[in-house]
Amino acid sequence: MFKKKFLSVTLGLAVATALTACGEGDDAEGGADNGTDDGNGEDTAEENGDEEAADDIDELIMGFVPSQDAGEIADTAQPLADRLSEELGVDVEASVMVDYVGLIEAMRTQQVDIGFLPPFGFVQAEDRAGAEVILKAERHGETSYKAQYTVPADSHLETVEDLANEEGLTWAYADDLSTSGFLFPASQQKEFGVEDLDAHFNRVTTGGHDNALIALYDGAADFATTFDDARDNLADEFPDVYDDLRVLGYTDPIPNDTISVRSELPEQWKEDIKAAFLSFSDDEEMLEVLDEIYNWTGIAEAATEDYDIVREVFAEFEDELSE
Repeated sequence: MFKKKFLSVTLGLAVATALTACGEGDDAEGGADNGTDDGNGEDTAEENGDEEAADDIDELIMGFVPSQDAGEIADTAQPLADRLSEELGVDVEASVMVDYVGLIEAMRTQQVDIGFLPPFGFVQAEDRAGAEVILKAERHGETSYKAQYTVPADSHLETVEDLANEEGLTWAYADDLSTSGFLFPASQQKEFGVEDLDAHFNRVTTGGHDNALIALYDGAADFATTFDDARDNLADEFPDVYDDLRVLGYTDPIPNDTISVRSELPEQWKEDIKAAFLSFSDDEEMLEVLDEIYNWTGIAEAATEDYDIVREVFAEFEDELSE
């Protein structure tokens, strides 16, 4: 069985930048329920504490993990941070993290208020950090996507089932935390009969979807798995990408990426943040920014139940991911 190392990483080392601690909500119990109510407002202590915590917040941190060039995301996201600052009336900082483990840990310790998390990242953040999903991406009117298998145009491979029937193929993908890059394709290959992924494939993590496809160009891999259609990101640099790289097939649908918030963020801030982002659905400038960051073309409301299929896949790999 293959072993995943990300949960054994010292999480504190994964944080890319020194983050300014944000105001935290009061203890949920708040000492309000002492068995008495003298009519002087003790039963509203928790609500008042939440309002006081909301008043204390003068800065919000948005956490991103690069899907493309890490050096560009902070600059690309700055107009989004600026507009949110205008809408919400507080400073908003865009912070680029090393990886999703670091972002989840920063949300757990209440240092990041808003996290742009992929489906599996959200499921982990909900489980480990109590994060709450408020919104999800739309891409061309769709709130789900598929993982895409890609091969060189001259590959002998014809179907995704062929991958399960041939041992020793080199598989390139972004990282083990990637829902479309690894988890859903891995689950599908196991359905096709692959019992031991490590024994069957030579797995190569590339750090990004673009890099996984470039590995095909360089002859360093037999196939790559990415989101659909990651070739779009390479079209400027590789004009013949659609001719040189061929789509082999897809997985089942996956719910789109999330905008999630930390567990102790006061409820009023959650509502205000949600309203601000939803207003961007009619803002061409902001939609262009979101498209540049993560290929979003719209924003939709989301609920935790939307990600049950991701939890099912996680449960399939939970033992390996915990080692």
